[in-house]
Amino acid sequence: MALGLLPVPATALVLFLVLAAVMPQIEQAAGAALTAAPIYLAYAVVAPVFGWLVARTGRLDVGGMRAVAFSAATRNSLVILPLAFAVPGGVPLVPAVVVTQTMIELISELVYVRWIPRLSTARLG
Repeated sequence: MALGLLPVPATALVLFLVLAAVMPQIEQAAGAALTAAPIYLAYAVVAPVFGWLVARTGRLDVGGMRAVAFSAATRNSLVILPLAFAVPGGVPLVPAVVVTQTMIELISELVYVRWIPRLSTARLG
């Protein structure tokens, strides 16, 4: 299946559909989402470096280092989005924060595709 080869565009499509369906509710919680964004951005920078260091300590090969760095940095928050809508009193706050995290993760994955191969061949000490 073609979507198996295109995880970022597939995730973007799902995110677009979710946003189109819930945008009126999410707009009400934009302030909370923007407050959470710096935390997600910091995680997006620190997690792949931490994953790479752990993989390097474990003496993994370059492919393994890349896999651990990428896996450490990515989460699949869209999976928990239905749960976010189910939290009593959580709408619109919880879904807005989850969607914000997903958007930052999606953009970060595009950066990781270029950055992690460079990180895994870098000499950091």
